[in-house]
Amino acid sequence: MKIPTTLKHKPVIVSENYEGVDGRYANQTDAKGLSLGLAQWNDRGKVDISAKVWRHTGDKWSRQSEELPLHRVLDLAIMVTSALTHFREAYRYKNLYDSENPIIDRIGLQGDAMTLSVCTDNERINEDIRLFSQALSDDDELIGERLRTLSRTLKELGY
Repeated sequence: MKIPTTLKHKPVIVSENYEGVDGRYANQTDAKGLSLGLAQWNDRGKVDISAKVWRHTGDKWSRQSEELPLHRVLDLAIMVTSALTHFREAYRYKNLYDSENPIIDRIGLQGDAMTLSVCTDNERINEDIRLFSQALSDDDELIGERLRTLSRTLKELGY
C-alpha cells in the first residue's frame, strides 16, 4: 500500500510493507508503513525530520497515525534497552523492582539526565510489572532480532 505524499508529513524514506514485519502483529496490523520525512509541524524556514507510523483502517488512512521527532524515537529505543537491562536482574526483587528506590536508570542527555523509573503511582504496578516482564520474555526473539540489527547498523556508523 502506497504511503500518501499529499499530507502535511512529507515522506522521504519509506517502508511501505511494514505490515509484514510488525512484530507479533505481522500481517494482522493496521500499521501499513513507516516513513522518515519532513515533519508536519514545520514552520517557514525551519525544517525538522520526523518518523511516522502510517495506519490504515482498510478503508482510509487513519487519524491515529503517529509522527515523532527522531530524537524521541531514539529516546524510546534508549528506554527499551534500559528496561531490558533492568529486567535481566529484576528477579532479585520480590516485585521485580526495588520499592525503596524505583529509579532504574539515569541517562545523561544534553547536560541533564533522563530518569527512568518504575511507575509506583500505578495502583496495580506489582501485577502490571509482572505482565510487562512476561511480555518482554514472550517477545524476546522479536526484540532480540531488532536489537541485533540496530547494533550492527550502529557499528557500521562507527558507534
